[in-house]
Amino acid sequence: MSEKNSDKEKKELIEKVIRVSRVAKVVKGGRRFSFSALVVVGDGKGRAGQGLGKAGEVTEAIRKGISAATKNMHPIALTGTTIPHKIIGHYGSGRVLMNPAKKGHGIIAAGPVRAILEAVGIHDISVKSLGSRNPHNLVRATFDALTALKSFEEIARRRGKDVEYLKS
Repeated sequence: MSEKNSDKEKKELIEKVIRVSRVAKVVKGGRRFSFSALVVVGDGKGRAGQGLGKAGEVTEAIRKGISAATKNMHPIALTGTTIPHKIIGHYGSGRVLMNPAKKGHGIIAAGPVRAILEAVGIHDISVKSLGSRNPHNLVRATFDALTALKSFEEIARRRGKDVEYLKS
C-alpha cells in the first residue's frame, strides 16, 4: 500500500534538469568522459529539492539527480502565489535577491532560478542575480533564500503578536 502512495507522489513531482555537464578525466590511454546533472524537483505546492547526479551516461546521471533531489525536499513558506517577504540568499559568491510581487505579475527570473520557482509553485515574483552566475551557486543560493522564508503566522507566533499587527 505504501508503494502505491510513493508512486503516486513521484508522478505528481515536477522535474527540471538545470544543467548537464560533460566532465573529462585524463588517463594514460586518453580521456574518460562522464556526466553530471544538476536537477530540481518540486511538487508545485511549496516543496522542492535539488540534487546532483554523476554517471557515465546522461540518463543515468539525471535519474541519480532526481533521486537525490526527492530525498532533499524542503517545505517553503508561500503566501498565495508569491513569497511572504523580501529576502537575499547566499551561497559562495552567488547571491539572489527575491522580491514578492502582486498576482498576475509573473516570474521575472532567468535560468536556474526560474526552473526552481516553477517547481516550487511560485507564480508571481521578481528575482535579481547578484554576483556569481554559476548554475550550482545560483541553485544553492535560491534554496538558501527559499528555506529561510518565514510566514506571517510563524513570525507572529514567535513574537507573541497578532498577524494583523505585523501586516500593518
